Amino acid sequence: MTLPFNSRQAMTIWVVGVGVYFVAVLQRSSLAVAGLLAAERFEISASQLSTFVVLQLLVYALMQVPVGLLVDRFGPRRVLLTGTLILSMAQLSFAFADNYTWALSSRFFVGVGDAMTFVCVLRLVSSWFPARRVPLMTQLTGVLGQLGAVAAAIPMTWALSSWGWSRAYTATAGLGVVLLVATVFVVRDSATVRSISGPGLGPAGIRRNLRESWEHPGTRLGFWMHFSTHFSATVLGLLWGYPFFVEGQGVSSAAAGSLLTIMVFAIMAFGPIFAWLITRWPWHRSTVVLAVLAGIATTWTVVLAWPGGAPFWLLVLLVVVCGMGGPASMIGFDVGRTSNPAARAGTATGIINQAGFIASLILAGLIGLILDWRTPDGAQGYPPEAFTWAMSAQFVLWGLGAAQIYRYRRKGRARLVREDPDRWSNRTRRVRD
Repeated sequence: MTLPFNSRQAMTIWVVGVGVYFVAVLQRSSLAVAGLLAAERFEISASQLSTFVVLQLLVYALMQVPVGLLVDRFGPRRVLLTGTLILSMAQLSFAFADNYTWALSSRFFVGVGDAMTFVCVLRLVSSWFPARRVPLMTQLTGVLGQLGAVAAAIPMTWALSSWGWSRAYTATAGLGVVLLVATVFVVRDSATVRSISGPGLGPAGIRRNLRESWEHPGTRLGFWMHFSTHFSATVLGLLWGYPFFVEGQGVSSAAAGSLLTIMVFAIMAFGPIFAWLITRWPWHRSTVVLAVLAGIATTWTVVLAWPGGAPFWLLVLLVVVCGMGGPASMIGFDVGRTSNPAARAGTATGIINQAGFIASLILAGLIGLILDWRTPDGAQGYPPEAFTWAMSAQFVLWGLGAAQIYRYRRKGRARLVREDPDRWSNRTRRVRD
């Protein structure tokens, strides 16, 4: 079937935006398979190596609110172009870095550029697609972007071994330049103008925008949704999953890699399913998130309570259920979008997007501290008991998140009914076109 022109244009713009996000995830994750090479190249310790990941996550989280404000002020196209340029130049700089300080500075700017992509693409989705399709397109954006992590694991490993450090990282920077050019010529903020601008915001206006966004219970509900469901898979995938499976559960290196790959594909598989659910029953978006949260916590409880190492089928179930948390966390963006006017949609999205990364940073740090606390002096590696203690730190964050979700969904639902009683008087009413 031939699509109307505006639909075809919307899909083209979305494909370019997803391509930019894909490359951002690839460049964010490219160090995951280069850790040993980086330690040798820069002559650094394991703790210095881990600083690369912590710094990127920290920068990403801290940049979300400023990026949201920039998107509301200057439009997604200009912010996306700026982020892609910063990201590409930072990756090129990293390709030729020959000392730790230079490399760390480069990864700092990788985090800055990375932080400016996802919020922009979500804003383009909400601008170009009808409301009934936004949840699906939002989930597909996250799903396809995660393929960048897969590309970082397999093609990047081959590139590093075949081309060497500088050429491999230069190639990834080149991908960013290609997408930068495509963004210049293809992406538009609206059908009438190439770039839109919001009202100028001085310090008082910025404070007002942040206050109004944060005070809305829908924004806070979205924040705690993202906070509660995002961190488990993120921490497993970026830092502690491989050590937990190998040293904590006694599986082989190959099996640990397979488990992490299964988790990525689980993230991709559940995105469209959740999009369909929340499009059909928008009133019950928080119920979906609470159900996923309960499933994650229950599965972790069984794994950690299992005497000795858990069987492989149970670990597969664990990564699949944790993978559900990725698309479940993105339901928070849909709640934020429908709770705020378009003029501050970027700010609300930025507030929500930082939540899961803040939780991931907290958890990653807690796991490291608890592992050091529970590991005897002079021990080689970490004992399984130490991992049981360390991974149990997640229950504190889940408890906090679940309580806040329940609290703000009551407030958010009450406000929805008060502001639009015709639409929400029937709680199972579907989203209209």
